[in-house]
Amino acid sequence: MDAADRLAALVDALTGEPGVTPPDTSGPRRFGSRALKVDGAAFAMVVRGALVLSLPADRVAALLADGRGGPFGGRGRPYREWVALADGRPDTDLPLAREALAFARTRRGAVR
Repeated sequence: MDAADRLAALVDALTGEPGVTPPDTSGPRRFGSRALKVDGAAFAMVVRGALVLSLPADRVAALLADGRGGPFGGRGRPYREWVALADGRPDTDLPLAREALAFARTRRGAVR
């Protein structure tokens, strides 16, 4: 399953959650424009063929350390709170996406 299909599975699973909106494919492409969002904050997207999630820095570090994730960033510098998951399946992606959703809510002050 490629990253776009993996994101589509997450969209199907999470779009019914309060505040969650699917990617906007109608507007111009810019960072986060094609992302799964909660209250306007991106938490899951596809970039360069990988599923990318926003998670707490310590969780990202753990995923990097155990080899489940790779660094994600721009201009040669990885972002502390984003991880790229090249491999995965819906049953492994969904729990991580739920963590990302919860993290995005706390960052936006919209804990529900």
